[in-house]
Amino acid sequence: MMATVKLSFSPAPVHVRTARLVGVAVARRAGVREDLLDEVRLAIGEACTRAVALHRQYHVPDPVLVEMDDTGSYTVRVIDRAPIEASIGLTALNADQLANESLDEDDLTTGVGFALLAGFVEDLQVRPVPEGVGTEVRMVWPTGR
Repeated sequence: MMATVKLSFSPAPVHVRTARLVGVAVARRAGVREDLLDEVRLAIGEACTRAVALHRQYHVPDPVLVEMDDTGSYTVRVIDRAPIEASIGLTALNADQLANESLDEDDLTTGVGFALLAGFVEDLQVRPVPEGVGTEVRMVWPTGR
């Protein structure tokens, strides 16, 4: 039985591919249906790309964190350490709110990224990191167990 897989990487676009590959491998092992794996791959890639872009935009050298957990369902958390104002002043938004937010389409790090994520993930939350600076993008998929 798997518990939590943690991955951290420097904020460089080249590492997003690795996060996607690991995320899909863990999802497959966790029992996520085969027809959802493309959504998992795209969502993890989008969330990590957003985090990398924020780190680069705000010159944050800290690593991007990704946590994958299969306790009950497959949960992925992508955590950035960018200033919270970088994330449109979020308190906590779910997928429906993110899909309906009127966001600036030119802002690739928030608006378009959130719109894409809301299309890939039914159970999506975006909120400030409880333990300090940054944002957590939390995505959940059902498992076959």
